[in-house]
Parts: sequence; C-alpha cells; structure tokens
Amino acid sequence: MSPTNSGNTPVNGAAARAQDAAVALLEAVRGELASLELPLELPAAPGARRTAAKAVGQLDDYILPRYRSLDAPLLAVVGGSTGAGKSTLVNALAGHPVTRAGAIRPTTRQPILLHHPADAAWFTSTRVLPTLARVRGELAGAGTPATRAGATPDAAAMQSLALVSDAAVPEGVALLDAPDVDSVSDDNRQLASQLLAAADLWLFVTTANRYADAVPWKLLVDAASRDILVAVVLDRVPRGAEEEVRADLRAMLTREGLAGSRLFVVPELDLDAMGMLPAAATAPIAGWLRDLAEDSTVRCEIARRTLNGTVRSLSGKVAGLAEAARDQDDAGRQLAHDVTAAFTDAEARIHRATSDGSLLRGEVLARWQDFVGTGDFFRALESGIGRVRDRLGAFFKGQPPPAVKVETAIETGLQAVITAQASRAAEDADQRWRADPAGRALLAAEDLSGTTPDFPAQVAAEIRAWQGDVLDLIRAEGAAKRSQARWLSFGVNGLGVVLMVVVFSLTGGLTGAEIGIAGGTAVVGQKLLEAVFGEDAVRRLASQARQSLEKRCSGLLERQQRRFLDRIGPLHDGTADRLEGLAVELAKLGEGA
Repeated sequence: MSPTNSGNTPVNGAAARAQDAAVALLEAVRGELASLELPLELPAAPGARRTAAKAVGQLDDYILPRYRSLDAPLLAVVGGSTGAGKSTLVNALAGHPVTRAGAIRPTTRQPILLHHPADAAWFTSTRVLPTLARVRGELAGAGTPATRAGATPDAAAMQSLALVSDAAVPEGVALLDAPDVDSVSDDNRQLASQLLAAADLWLFVTTANRYADAVPWKLLVDAASRDILVAVVLDRVPRGAEEEVRADLRAMLTREGLAGSRLFVVPELDLDAMGMLPAAATAPIAGWLRDLAEDSTVRCEIARRTLNGTVRSLSGKVAGLAEAARDQDDAGRQLAHDVTAAFTDAEARIHRATSDGSLLRGEVLARWQDFVGTGDFFRALESGIGRVRDRLGAFFKGQPPPAVKVETAIETGLQAVITAQASRAAEDADQRWRADPAGRALLAAEDLSGTTPDFPAQVAAEIRAWQGDVLDLIRAEGAAKRSQARWLSFGVNGLGVVLMVVVFSLTGGLTGAEIGIAGGTAVVGQKLLEAVFGEDAVRRLASQARQSLEKRCSGLLERQQRRFLDRIGPLHDGTADRLEGLAVELAKLGEGA
C-alpha cells in the first residue's frame, strides 16, 4: 500500500521519504527483536522474552500497519473486566444485538469486529492483527446476535477474528469487542492484551463496584504510557451514586496520568426483552464516536497521537531489552571464563608434567634404561662429548631393545596425565556452573563433570600422531646431514624416542651433577642428539616437538570445553549496542523528530 495521509491523497516528497525512513527503522527494530536470543536463565530473562515477543506482536498488529496507512479507520477496542457489560455496550452502540452477552463467564469467546460496509477492505485483509484468521460474521434476523458462518465457539476460535459489516457503525471508526482482561482463561487474557495493544483508542468498560480492581488499572497505566486516547465507561452505576463514583474515578484517572480521558457514566438500568439498554443510556458515547468518524483531521490526530505514544513506549522497552541483552553477554562471558579458566589451568598442569621430568619416571624410565643401557653408555658420555660421535656408533652396532617399548610407555604415561587433567578441569567447570543459576539451567540434569567416553581413545590417537610428528622431524633433519650413515645407524625410531625424552625435560633443570636423577635422562638424551645433529639443531628440534605436543593437547582440551561453551550461545555479536541505538532512534521518531 502506498503512503497516504488522512485526506486520502498520496504523500509525496519529503513526507514520503520520512514515512519510508520511519517504516525502515521499525522494520529494523522488528528484525532485531524477532532474532533476539536470551538463552541464559537470569532473573529478568523470562520477563524480557515476553516483552520482546509482545513488542514484535505490536509492531505487526498495529505500529507498522498504522504507519503505512494513517488514513485507515480508527480501531476502537472495547475492553474491560469480566461481566462489566462490554458486549451489552457494543450492542447498544450498534442499536441492535450483535454480540452475545450472558451470565456464563467468560462471555466473549471470540473477538467480533464491527465496521461500516465502506471500511471492509481495511479489515478483511491482514493489514492489522495479521496472526488472527478472518471469519465472516453475519447479522441474522432482528433480535438475534451475530453468528459466525459455519463455525462454533471453540479453542480454534481464539485465533480468529469475526468481521461483521454493519451500516449502524459510523464510517471511519470500527468497534472491536474484546475478551475480558481478567478472564479465567489464559487465552482470553492474552488475546485481550493483544487487541488492546492494536487499538487506536480504548473504550474501557468497568462497573461501579469493580472500577478500582488492580488488573484493569495495570492496563490503564500502560495506556497512559502510550498516550492512547481512552474513554472510560462506568457501567451499572446505582441511582444517586453517580456524582460520588464519577468524582472518585476521575481522581484515580488523574493520579495515573489519564486526566484527559473521557468518562461516560451508564446508570444501572433494566434490559429489554432483547437484552438491550435504552438508546438514551449510551447516546453520549455513540455521539462521541460519530463525531470522531466524521472529522478526518481529528481521526488523523488521534492516530498520530497513539502511534507516537506507542513508539515512545516501544523505545523504552527496546532500551530495557538492550540492558537484558548486555546482562546476558556479561553472564555468558562469566560462564565462559569459568570454563576456560578451568581448562587453562589443566593445560598449564599438563605443560608442567610434560616438561619438568616428572613424566620420566616409573614405566618410562624403566623402558628408557632398557633402551640405552646403564653401564658402557654412561661411561662413554663421561669421556667427553668430543669422543661421543666416535663411540656411539660402536655402542649401537649391537641390537638394543626396541624403541617401540619406550614409545608405548610414553604414550601410556602421557595419556594418563592428559586424561586426568582434562577430567579435573571438567569437574571444576561443572561445579562452577552449578553454583550459578544460569549455568545450572544450562546443564539441567546432564552431568559434564567428567570427560566424554571416547576421550581416552582420542588422547591415545593424538599422542601417536605426535610421535609421528617427532619421527618426521628426525627424518627431515637427518636428510639434511652429509653423513646419513651415522644417524641412520641409530634408527629413526631410536632417535625419535631420544627427542621425546628431551622434550619432557626441557625445563626440568637437570644438570650433570644430577645425572643419577631419573637415570640421567635429560643429559643422556640431549648429549646423544647433540652428537648426531649438533647443539643448535637439538634446541630447534626440541622446540618444534614441544609446540606440536602443546598444540595437540590444546585441541583435545578445546573439544572438551566445547561441551560447555556451545550451550552458552553467541556472545559479543553487538546486539545490545544495536538495540540501544534503535531505542534512541525510536525515541526521536516518537517525538516527531
């Protein structure tokens, strides 16, 4: 639909561009709210989610449609408490029975929208309230309420809107009979709230003995925040009490920011055989609606007033949602920090265990001693590094125990270290989350305090892959040597095992005086490799092997972390900042800037 003004003429030039910009802003707000995720169960999260959903609904039901068609008829929603007489009032304004009224509560099971035949096109489409299916209502014979063709009131009816074309309704104003705002039915209450949020003006019906009830006033305060035009109908007022009740209700309206509201009093009267009030009882209300309908300028002013007030109210809600999104980010970052801190500590413990020589004990030490021997080899080292190159070849001409036994021992020891530290980190992260309501909700009944069942196998596979990396380093380094026969006589696996041992004692602080510690593993390994490749090459090879091991350990721990972090959802996507910016723009739009 092209932009129009209240005079039914196309809007051109600057006004059209301003209207297009407003619609673009509102559509951007809608898109941001529709995609807003608040996954963490913070105290304010449930309310924020409801606010976002209602805001999207109001954008679809009212704000965007009204911005696109300011000249559309006004939608006056007749709402109020259970048994206040809403349907009776609508029937009286139409001049004949249109909606059902009765003693069974809730009475209004399906909203009925009465419109002048000339206004049908505005409401038969999904321009407003697009989530409610349209059902064509029919006026039966005189004295019979309107019915829905081919339908009966049931649960499905709650999601539909009965349209009744009636020439008794003034052109330019449509009446919508809404369910009770305090209905015992959740569906009725939610639908009533949705319809009131889509209204250009309210006809709010209450009674002399119910006008101070809390639920209606909560909605009236919301109307005040939106600057919506409200007419309060005080129904069933006993004779003689009109002035006292009117004064009290007027004072309450003033205190709540609704001093400008119209107040109509309908005395307590007997209904005729058709359940109708005397026409004179509601004549002032009918006349007020007729005057609105006949003046297009006034109708446009009412539409703009309500629209601007609703946009200002939306601005406040969006600002609140920005704060909720920021709270989610802060809480998510804290939960993520708890996890990463636990696994960072685990990574540090693995680093220490694999570099301070502590791994070179037990089974690893025994297999290493079997591999290098403990007598002639040490004496060869003691004779000086200058003679090692000459004596190593003779030492290794025999058949030393296979290096694979040392590799296996290293794999077993390293697997135990990594698995134990990963399990400890998972337990720590699980405990931290369970101490936080948001983290506890994310975990629910699932226990993440240990590693996954396949983790030990993953660790073993990564260790074997790392050992393969080490052998590749030895091959590459040996291939660059002029005399390959010497290093080949030791075997790739043999030198690879030696390099692994050196890696595990990089920061152990072992010296020649401590050669007895762990069988002198660090000194033995380092001097052997230096004899083959040279001192600089050994430092480089050990550093590369260490980096490869740490990278694989980090990958293993990262996969265990993801079990926690993936539950948090996206963070740092700028949602809070975008919402804050949109709230500012909405405030300007609501002020007519």
